[in-house]
Amino acid sequence: MSTTPPVLAAELAQAWADIQRHHSELPDLAAPESLIGESSSACGAELSFERLLHEAVHGIAASRGVRDTSRAGRYHNRRFLAIAEELGLDHSEEPHPSSGFSLVMLNPEAKKRYRPTIERLQRALKAHTAATTADTARSFRGPAARHGSSGGGVRVKAVCDCGRNVRVVPSVLAQAPIMCGGCGKPFRIPEAIGAGVG
Repeated sequence: MSTTPPVLAAELAQAWADIQRHHSELPDLAAPESLIGESSSACGAELSFERLLHEAVHGIAASRGVRDTSRAGRYHNRRFLAIAEELGLDHSEEPHPSSGFSLVMLNPEAKKRYRPTIERLQRALKAHTAATTADTARSFRGPAARHGSSGGGVRVKAVCDCGRNVRVVPSVLAQAPIMCGGCGKPFRIPEAIGAGVG
């Protein structure tokens, strides 16, 4: 079926190759499927061509030996921004206090350059979303599905009452509480708190 993750992975690999044609120092993408379902608030949770280009900035930074982030990869510094601008991504003047220059957007020239790639990837993502949504409606995936995770190792933010947070796979948290060392209370996934599940 054309909407399976391997097909989406192939489209991601093709989009990456399209970026490499314009930026030859960009290393190969080792595992395109690792981007499917991956979530990162600093890099953008939604998979898109813009997100792929963002990841390409990190790839070029790595190939140049440039440290483009700090704070465990959350804060994107001005070195990240400089490479992002080379690839056709812009950012507002002021950096975000916790993620820096991570929220970059395609500039008009890059949109024009990559239009066919963007359209092809959008079709593949739409088909993938339709297939996985239909699959979810027909099958039980366990407690992780209630929190927007496939349960396949995707981490979500869990918080405690004192405001500390950790990233955890929901199915791990469902096995037993993870206790905060600061206040002694359990970490919970915010969606679960709001829904009264937990």
